[in-house]
Amino acid sequence: MNGFNEKRPLLEEDDPFAPKGNIVSAFDAFPKSKPQYVTHTASGGKWTVAMMLVSFILFCAELSRWWRGEEEHTFAVEKGIGHVLPINIDVVVKMRCEDLHVNVQDAAGDRIHAAERLKRDPTLWAHWVDGKGVHRLGRDAQGRVITGEGYTGGAAVEHDEGFGEEHIHDIVALGLRKAKWGKTPRLWGATPDSCRIYGTLELNKVQGDFHFTARGHGYMGGGTHLDHSAFNFSHIISELSFGPFLPSLVNPLDRTVNLAPVHFYRFQYFLSVVPTIYSVGRPEERGSSSIFTNQYAVTEQSREVAENVVPGIFVKYDIEPILLNIVETRDSLFLFTIKVINVISGVLVAGHWGYRLTDWAKEVLGRKRQQSQGMLGVKGHEDE
Repeated sequence: MNGFNEKRPLLEEDDPFAPKGNIVSAFDAFPKSKPQYVTHTASGGKWTVAMMLVSFILFCAELSRWWRGEEEHTFAVEKGIGHVLPINIDVVVKMRCEDLHVNVQDAAGDRIHAAERLKRDPTLWAHWVDGKGVHRLGRDAQGRVITGEGYTGGAAVEHDEGFGEEHIHDIVALGLRKAKWGKTPRLWGATPDSCRIYGTLELNKVQGDFHFTARGHGYMGGGTHLDHSAFNFSHIISELSFGPFLPSLVNPLDRTVNLAPVHFYRFQYFLSVVPTIYSVGRPEERGSSSIFTNQYAVTEQSREVAENVVPGIFVKYDIEPILLNIVETRDSLFLFTIKVINVISGVLVAGHWGYRLTDWAKEVLGRKRQQSQGMLGVKGHEDE
């Protein structure tokens, strides 16, 4: 028919709605440029590489933000009445265990001989601190304390995170597990010169203080009078926290190493304890979980005292009447995917416009350069 059948393939090639290979391709209504009409340029390749790099960086940033979640901090008046305040202590004092007294006195008038409820293990000061005064036993590659505390039912969890550094979901997950205290290093026949005092005390939830004093001195001293030359209240605080024992959390006084330059020296720590609730997800959401613990702020005052003043380590704590709620929320996987698509799409659009603008700028500059060269050539010809 006048060669129509011979020309038909060429017509179908130009027709964007003509079937191409399979039925799905037949619905492709977007016109495509032919390969012979496409020109690959070096600038286009550079822009493509730049867009891929920016898209990858923004994707990693969005993934990190989604993984961390969002934290919401709110304060409220603590509701209800609390009666018990657990205190977790792990302290090494450079004195023999039989020469130390550990006592607690609170605002309710109760006095507790804490040494009877805490564990006391003879140890060597050299096992904990090296010649430079650095905590040798409890330092990891990042300089954080490791005392061997961990969680039962699995591998030991070291002090690898601190307040403000770890994820809330990790705090809650570890807080729901039972913790255990680390073991004291063996003496291997050496004579102990220090005492490790550790454990958990159940105290009244009121203002109070606990103190480490020498035998025969201070509150409820009792026993024979200890010679003053044996006083040495240099100490290492590996754990001092309120509430459930969470070894993975580093509190303000953890990693503390204080040396007493003289025998009559008094260390005083003033703590403001704030009840804190860590939550993953809002309470009304399904699958949310939370733990109740405490944070505290601390100030220190240490000084040499006269011989008529009791030396030692004194920790005074006061409980604030406010409650800190820390809630971690995280977008769903679907919403995270939508955000990633939006970010990458924005990069592609911005990159396309950037390429077009730079290409247009090159074209304009090229035209101006050609015009200026042509005008100079004409002027030079007329001069001749």
